[in-house]
Amino acid sequence: MQARELGRAFGLAVAEQLIRERFPDHLVGIVDAEIALLRGFARTKPVGTLGPRPRPDFLLEAWRPGEGSQIFVVTVNGNHQVVTAKNSASFRTTYKQLARSGERVERFHLGRWNDTPALLTSTEFLTTAGVTVHVLHAGGGVVLPRRPDSGAATADVAISRKAQLYADSVAIPTKSGVARHYAFLIPEKDLAWFGRVVARAHAAGQLSLVGGGGAVGRYLIVEQGSKHFSETAFAGTDSVHDAEASFADEKYVGTDQVFRINGRRVEAFSGIATDMYDLLAAGKVEEYRRQAYERRMDWPKPDDVDHWGAASFRPDGTALAIRVVQE
Repeated sequence: MQARELGRAFGLAVAEQLIRERFPDHLVGIVDAEIALLRGFARTKPVGTLGPRPRPDFLLEAWRPGEGSQIFVVTVNGNHQVVTAKNSASFRTTYKQLARSGERVERFHLGRWNDTPALLTSTEFLTTAGVTVHVLHAGGGVVLPRRPDSGAATADVAISRKAQLYADSVAIPTKSGVARHYAFLIPEKDLAWFGRVVARAHAAGQLSLVGGGGAVGRYLIVEQGSKHFSETAFAGTDSVHDAEASFADEKYVGTDQVFRINGRRVEAFSGIATDMYDLLAAGKVEEYRRQAYERRMDWPKPDDVDHWGAASFRPDGTALAIRVVQE
């Protein structure tokens, strides 16, 4: 469990940093691949699942207002064990994880076969040798079409699901002709549609981070779990945007949790700048993106915060902070 969860965190952090270095003038959004794919490939039985079909873990979108987005498919894995000079079990685990990741990214294609960039990660947590993140990169040049600034083709407008083809959907050239491959394929004619799917899934994720409640459901369809956000939840399991915090005079709204670490009470806050939340809650995805991009360099810095133990501020307006609760 620890290796899996930490592997996701380290893998995503490294993948995002690599994309930021390649696209320094873009913001990078993280979207759960399953949530995005459910819009076009959800099974009817059981409702709202993709079944056992292999797929990547995340889609990372490098985006900038007024331009098309670049999508990277990402897999994340982790393993931890004791490794000595005579025991290379950890390396064998990493190889297996990367091999399985290769199968999963091969099951997702944008536009056509072999044109979607991918990052495959496997993180080793070694008892005496620290942490190592192994990354494999596959190139690709597909770019999602630019969306208009307003109108029905923007991410502000709700979109219905499509019944996309999975079986024999991808054509792979061979010496003897063409072979067919089972995969989650987004045809070229639907790339603009998928760009809106990704943008709306990202908006839902931003609101989920801050306990957006019912506002999250507006960006999802039933197959993606919209019903969950319209039902009454028990207080112990719900997350509501009922917490406020100020960092360097910037007001944030979000949700907080208090838990214990080694007997000490610790408060964790996750939120987004209040005006950014208002835009997303009102369904204004494109305006949120425009403002987030314009203000990407203006958010507080960790050194500006003195009443929290540690804080992190992302260029998209979101924040995480943690501090010890005084007894």
